[in-house]
Amino acid sequence: MSLLAKSKGEVTYKELSTLHKWALVVLISMGSSIIYAPMYLKGVFYDPLMQALGCTNADLGLMVSAYATAAMICYLPSGIVADKFRMRTLAWVGFIATAALVFAYAMLPSVQICLVLFVLMGVTSILIWWGTRFKVIRLCCEENEYASKIGISYSIYGATGLVVGLINAAIVAALSGALGVQVMIGFLGVMIALLGIASFFLIPDFKGEINKDAKLFSLKEAVQAVKHPGVIWACIAYFCVYAVYQGATYTTPYLTQCFNADGNLVNVVGLIRTYGIGLVAGPVVGFIATKIKSPSKAIMGGLILSVAALVGFILFPQDPSGAVVASVLVVVFGFTTYGAFSIGSSPLSEVKIPMAIFGTASGLLSVVGFMPDVFIHTWYGAMIDAQGTAAFNAIFGFEIMFAVIGCFCLVMVLRTLKKHFASEMRADADAETANA
Repeated sequence: MSLLAKSKGEVTYKELSTLHKWALVVLISMGSSIIYAPMYLKGVFYDPLMQALGCTNADLGLMVSAYATAAMICYLPSGIVADKFRMRTLAWVGFIATAALVFAYAMLPSVQICLVLFVLMGVTSILIWWGTRFKVIRLCCEENEYASKIGISYSIYGATGLVVGLINAAIVAALSGALGVQVMIGFLGVMIALLGIASFFLIPDFKGEINKDAKLFSLKEAVQAVKHPGVIWACIAYFCVYAVYQGATYTTPYLTQCFNADGNLVNVVGLIRTYGIGLVAGPVVGFIATKIKSPSKAIMGGLILSVAALVGFILFPQDPSGAVVASVLVVVFGFTTYGAFSIGSSPLSEVKIPMAIFGTASGLLSVVGFMPDVFIHTWYGAMIDAQGTAAFNAIFGFEIMFAVIGCFCLVMVLRTLKKHFASEMRADADAETANA
């Protein structure tokens, strides 16, 4: 059966072959991993990138902050855009436009030009593309299949990031200096462009995918979402979880600058921490959350273990002979932070938000939750520029602070559940017992 989207006209998921449905899941899952790789390269290739661009730690952080600021502005309207336009259009336009900007980035322009490119990538990858991430997968499966499909999608995301990252590491290892970084960024641009071409041909026009009544912004729904018990605590908790998760990227320069660890070893450790660990951490923590029937408690456990790892970083002697042990601790920290982050948005579903305002609440969660990207990279980068290796203990101290605040917010979520939804929780438990 043909996989060419335009040969079918408007379709529902029932009219797609199994092969076509899985092709769409793989396409979007791979895309969600690769389209954001150029903006977050510093998470793995921190030192090669800084040297190739001839910039400071603060400059490198400022680029991510510029991207994050544009993303913040685009998160809320991206959901509306996803209801107004065809998934096929948003996917191929988002991919191709982002690829063009990545090719410009591969020329290694000045920091000022990079800042402009990163802002524009915020528009193409979030306002245009982001809405396709979950909606395409929802459109090509039944409602009760969505949870398993999105779980598989995150595994494909992690596997793709790991494979592409290892190719990038091989490029940087084989080609020294700026050339290796240029080829690496160019390779990502080619991959994103190919995903754009695949989207143009593979994604069909789905029946009912466009909502002509979608409002750009509903103040009434926003107020409802903010006032719903537990939403604010869930949003602040996600902010803290994401801050700790992003702080993990600074374990890369920590290994190179404090332990003089081999650059290629650090790149591989960074990849395992960023992508490889996700293949295990997400499903394991998700399973624990399901087993104990409380995502909030599972996230809290992840944050407490993260604090233990951070204390380890502060107390561990910074000696080159300890590089391997420090690398192992980095991978453990990657597990606890990725695990907590992978289910970090779950308290939002725990607090029983009505489906009518769930989209608005999710947008609010994205805006508040991803806010650390706006300031944390510039802040930590400036600290390293000013204090050198002494900055890392302070950075890890701030990470402990975020984890503790996150735990407090999750305790408040649990308290809210007990106060406002005790009867509903008892009814759910009784229903489960009856069905057992």
